Amino acid sequence: YMADLSVAQIKALRANALGAAAKVPGALIGLGILFIILGMIGIAGQVLFSLVSVNVLGIFLFAGGILQAVHAFKSAGWKSVSVQLIFAVLYIGAAIYVWAFPIPALEAITLWLAAIFFITGFLRLVSAFQHRHFAEWFWLALSAAISILMGVLIMNSFPSSSLWLPGLLIAIELLLQGWSLLFLGFAAKSLTKDITK
Repeated sequence: YMADLSVAQIKALRANALGAAAKVPGALIGLGILFIILGMIGIAGQVLFSLVSVNVLGIFLFAGGILQAVHAFKSAGWKSVSVQLIFAVLYIGAAIYVWAFPIPALEAITLWLAAIFFITGFLRLVSAFQHRHFAEWFWLALSAAISILMGVLIMNSFPSSSLWLPGLLIAIELLLQGWSLLFLGFAAKSLTKDITK
């Protein structure tokens, strides 16, 4: 199909696929490099990154609680004002707890991550068996096994894994996002070079 398209049509398809990103390749490349640097710092200092991450979570919870309270007070006469205030108190209370007790908060996050690996692994396994008549079902089953194994590994090293695991996973995500943005920026840059020729 692509062989039937002209060079101009292929360039137009690429421009449409990249959309507004094609107009700012430098910003994408810069963000990509920043995320890669942050990811490398996070991998080098996983415990510090975990503690910073849990404090950022506390900031978001606190901000969410304040915004929820402001919304509740501005919505006088609404039947759910008391429910909104309860949510605000819960968010602010959770933020204070995260700041006061970062290690138990990291332990809870680590248990949550282990649960996610177990649940997604189980669901992928169910999906693999539902699609076992396809030759590729093996890859779903392998993916499921890896997810379940990740959950087992997290639980085997719990609670000590709670100090480094959240930071490591966030650092890996930053690296992956950084490389994605970097390559997208390079693609946008090459597209703008092609268009200006």
